[in-house]
This record gives sequence, structure tokens and C-alpha cells, in this order.
Amino acid sequence: MKAVLPYDASPQIRRIIEVADTAAVEIALLAEDDAEGFARALEEAEVLLHVLAPVTAAVMDAAPRLRLVHKIGIGVDAIDLAHADAKGIAVCNMPGTNSAAVAELALSLMLAALRSIIPISAAVKAGRGWPADTALLDGAGEIGQRTVGLVGYGAVPRRLAAALTALGARVIAADPFVQEADIPIVPLDTLLREADIVSLHVPLTEETRALLDAPRIAAMKRGAIVVNTARGPLIDEAALAEALASGHLAAVALDVFAEEPPHPGNPLLGLANVIATPHIAWLTDGTWRRSMAVIEENCRRLASGAPLLHRVV
Repeated sequence: MKAVLPYDASPQIRRIIEVADTAAVEIALLAEDDAEGFARALEEAEVLLHVLAPVTAAVMDAAPRLRLVHKIGIGVDAIDLAHADAKGIAVCNMPGTNSAAVAELALSLMLAALRSIIPISAAVKAGRGWPADTALLDGAGEIGQRTVGLVGYGAVPRRLAAALTALGARVIAADPFVQEADIPIVPLDTLLREADIVSLHVPLTEETRALLDAPRIAAMKRGAIVVNTARGPLIDEAALAEALASGHLAAVALDVFAEEPPHPGNPLLGLANVIATPHIAWLTDGTWRRSMAVIEENCRRLASGAPLLHRVV
């Protein structure tokens, strides 16, 4: 089964991809900016492995043999599902393969924001942070005894909830599709009103776009922290920047932005109380090893006509 993967893999991840079972799948790994190579590979590809670059109708139309678009991860918002369905192209994702990685980064971002780890580290490395700048220590806090609100309660936040609970946090969640859980499930407005830390874990849909808009951000606790490892457009970035600049929110940690990479003029990038990472919450060697196992299995199933794992379309 011939597959194409446009992705700028690190040497370690490249080695994981290159040792795939070639009896199941042969992967053409291309640089993300290699448009000509991608166009050539699409002519023969039966499987398109999708990381972040949008899979549009034009991309699918350029691949006459394409049978499967396989998302490496969970969110399929960047894939034209209607066009895939119309062309009879299957779309699958990989629930669970990146849950540990995303949960761990979300927790790391919470701790970094609470303890001002990034500015303190920068000050020490620059020779001006020993003893520590007391202004940076003001407000330093612990997860324990705080209320952490998880927006969405799927695989990632369930892992995160266990860790947060072990650290002594009160954990609540808002999810219209979950009625009962091991933590309290509350309305979103209640969560925003009560949470000291709000962490987003929902897919991007028309219903969730700008889920944290200006009124909802204004309704949050003064001094709250926002963490987003899901999708950038879940938040109204202009309203978020205003709330950070005014001091209504203490900090925000973003692994995702509405525009990726964010425009250099994005006001969030100029604020000291913003932590930013480049959409890497999912990116560990463990995620890739688990993902490759799913890819190999689904390619075997595609070749034999067996039902595909985790089919979305």
C-alpha cells in the first residue's frame, strides 16, 4: 500500500517512520514545502497521512488512486469530509494514540504558568535572576487546592484529571455529551465562573468555534489561567489578549493559535503573561510509535477489504 506523508520529521521520528512494515505500507516521507514532490507522490498514493496541512478537495482530486486519508491524531477539522465522502475516500483518525502526550503537556503548561518558570529561567540564564526577581515570584501558586476546569471530558482530560486530582486539585468538567463521570460534570458557565485554571479539550466544530468569546472570558474568575492544547479558533484571540493586558486573566498557555504559525503581529506574542508552544502537545516518540501501529493495521485492512479502525467517513 503506497502512502504519502508531508511532514518535516525530526531524525528520531524519521527513524520510527522508516522502519514501518513495508509489507503493509510504503511511506513516501516528504518535506512539507515540497509541493512538486507531493504532487508527484499523490499520483500513486492510495493513502494520505495527515498531520496539520489541510486536506482540501483539490488535494483529493489530485490523487486518482486515493482510498484513505488517515489523520495522525484525532481532530479531522482540516479534512474536507464531505468531499471525501462524495468520492468514496475513507477518513480515519487515531483516538488514544496521543492522549498521554497531550495530557502531560497541558499539565506542564499549567505548572509553567503558575510558577512563572519561563521568565524565571530566562532571568537566571541572563545573569540577572539570582536571587530571583521577587516580582516574578508574586502570585506563584500550586495546583493543589485550586479548581481546574476541563472543557471536554474525553481521553485526554480523563488522563489529566487523574494527575490533577493526585496533586490535590478540585477538578470539574463541562461536556454536553457526558452525563456522569468520576468528577463533577457542570455547565460551561459554572465551570468558567468557578475555575482557577481552564483547560480546553474539545474538537473544532461550528458549535465550538470561539467557544471562549469576550462575554465568556469576562465571566471567568479574575486571575484565572487558560490553557489550550486543542484548537486555536476555540478562543477569540482579540478578547483573550485584551483580558490578559488588563489583568483580568493572569496568564495563558497556548500550544495552538487561530492562524498557524501565528502572524508576528499577533498581540498575544507580545505579552509577558503568554506561554506559547508550536502545536507540539501530541508530538512524542510514543505518539508516533502508537500511530505507526494503527497506520500499518489499517493499511492491512484496506488491502484485504476488512473494516477500518476508527473510521470517521
